[in-house]
Amino acid sequence: MAESKVDPRTAGDRPGRLLGGRYELLEMIGRGGMAVVWRALTHGASGFQRMVAVKRVDGSFKGFPEVTAMFVEEARVGAALRHPNIVQIHDFGIDETEEHYLVTEWVEGVHFGEWVLSHVRGRQETPPHLVAAIGIEVLRALDAAHSRLDASGRPAPILHRDVTPPNILIDAGGVVKLADFGMARAMDRGRMTRPDMVKGKLSYLAPELVLGAAASPQSDMFALGIVMWEALAMARLFHAPSDAEVVAMVRDARIPLLDFKRPSLPLGLTAAVHRALERDPARRFGSAREMLLALTQVLRVLPNATDSPVLAHSVAQARARLAQKAAQ
Repeated sequence: MAESKVDPRTAGDRPGRLLGGRYELLEMIGRGGMAVVWRALTHGASGFQRMVAVKRVDGSFKGFPEVTAMFVEEARVGAALRHPNIVQIHDFGIDETEEHYLVTEWVEGVHFGEWVLSHVRGRQETPPHLVAAIGIEVLRALDAAHSRLDASGRPAPILHRDVTPPNILIDAGGVVKLADFGMARAMDRGRMTRPDMVKGKLSYLAPELVLGAAASPQSDMFALGIVMWEALAMARLFHAPSDAEVVAMVRDARIPLLDFKRPSLPLGLTAAVHRALERDPARRFGSAREMLLALTQVLRVLPNATDSPVLAHSVAQARARLAQKAAQ
């Protein structure tokens, strides 16, 4: 019998493992950046059970103090954010091997990248009113983080720094949640970085970040602008064979007009997305709330419904299309 090989990046973690005496790992559902995410089951008193997500530092990064510090910071930052459109943190602990684990709510549905992909595979255009509606919910989350106050009532904004399609979750009930503040940092903390550690995904960085400037609310909105542009154009914006080429594209920030990609798109929607994608941060929206209000105005003049049942139906359709393609 062939010897079973264990992935060193997840050594020790396996389906059935119990963390902290409560969290049973069921299946690994994703790996990205410096973390691995598991679907897990909470076991409580009197047979209580609840599905959760458990995040662990990827084994490849164990022993890096900077990564551990970022993971601890993620828990600290996440615990400070309570909002319906932000994935909530339930627990943070250390297992018997002294490795950290982060427990968050489980969102049953699809992420935004899968939602868009389902339309591509179904040869359907993404509904612009739903792209705008999802963008509004993400902006509610960003507004809550950017306008956060500390216990003394003083401004203590938190920047996300990793607004990408996989971090925008749409649950089966039609609720949109922004996940993974793993690349975030509270403005009251020093930076934790190394020259070889890229914070955020290159294709969704704002131009000023690749030039060495500090992150800002405007850089988060630029990232959301990329996400929305790609959803509407159904194509990648900054995409190239090498990281160096991607960085050059981001730095130059030459944005093809959505009007040429899809002439039928609402003018107000394309104007809002392109404003978020201005190369100069000063020309973008002044705040997440300002962009939210601009998109809300777009929806007011469109006849289409965008409430939770409509989004829930869209999620069900997306999952069905993805399942059908997977079966084929």
